[in-house]
Amino acid sequence: MADANKFFQIEIITPERIFYSGEGSMIEFTTTEGDIGVYKNHIPLTTALAPGIVTITESSGKKRAAVHSGFAEILGDKVTLLAEIAEWPNEIDVNRANEAKMRAERRLKMKEAGLDVKRAEIALRKALVRIDVSNDV
Repeated sequence: MADANKFFQIEIITPERIFYSGEGSMIEFTTTEGDIGVYKNHIPLTTALAPGIVTITESSGKKRAAVHSGFAEILGDKVTLLAEIAEWPNEIDVNRANEAKMRAERRLKMKEAGLDVKRAEIALRKALVRIDVSNDV
């Protein structure tokens, strides 16, 4: 199997569980600097995660999940994401995500005194990511 050597170890760990552990030929995720795609033998890198969609390409196809904040460690033969929250599409409460989206949009539109704009923007981003990933169900 010539393609067997293109796979590397991927782990996504949250405070509650080992969310994912397996092999993939590519992983894509969002950092605070933008989106990144990683193949085997990527240069070593440590970076901060931002709310976004993680796409893991396995031999059997692609898996997508919502990941919210944390850190990524990239080594030549392993990628580890230490995430605050990670959710598969079937774990997402779509109604709750839609309500969170509406709340965040309302806060940003109203621009009340003392509003933590960055926090409201992050809440909106998390809700949008959850809604997008939930469409995979």
